[in-house]
Amino acid sequence: MSAPSPEEVTFYEAIGGEPTFRRLVDKFYEGVADDPLLRPMYPEEDLGPAADRLTLFLIQYWGGPNTYSASRGHPRLRMRHAPFVVDAAARDAWLKHMRDAVNSIGLPEQHEKMLWDYLERAAYFMVNA
Repeated sequence: MSAPSPEEVTFYEAIGGEPTFRRLVDKFYEGVADDPLLRPMYPEEDLGPAADRLTLFLIQYWGGPNTYSASRGHPRLRMRHAPFVVDAAARDAWLKHMRDAVNSIGLPEQHEKMLWDYLERAAYFMVNA
C-alpha cells in the first residue's frame, strides 16, 4: 500500500491530528476557566467534558474520525448553544481565547489562516442575542 498523495491528506492529518487539536482546545479552555463572561456558561465544575466535546467536534469537522457524531449525533451548533446568551461580548471573549489558543500551536501560515477563518465565521454564526 502506498502513502496517500498530498491531495488526500486531510487538514486534520496535515496539522498533526488529535494531539494538535487537544493542545488547541486545552489552551482555549485555560482562558475560558478564568473568564467572567464565558465561565458561567459552563455549568460543570470541570471543563473537561466541554473540552472533549469541542475537541471531537473540531477533529471531525477537519477530516478526522467521526467520533463526535457517533456519540452525540448531528452537531446542530446553534441549537446546542440556544440556551445561552451569545452576544457580541461573548463572541469577542470566545474569539480572544481562541486566538490565543491558535497562536499557541504554531501552525504554518496557510493552515493557521484556514483554521482561524473557520473559527471566526463560527463565532459570528453563534451570536443569538
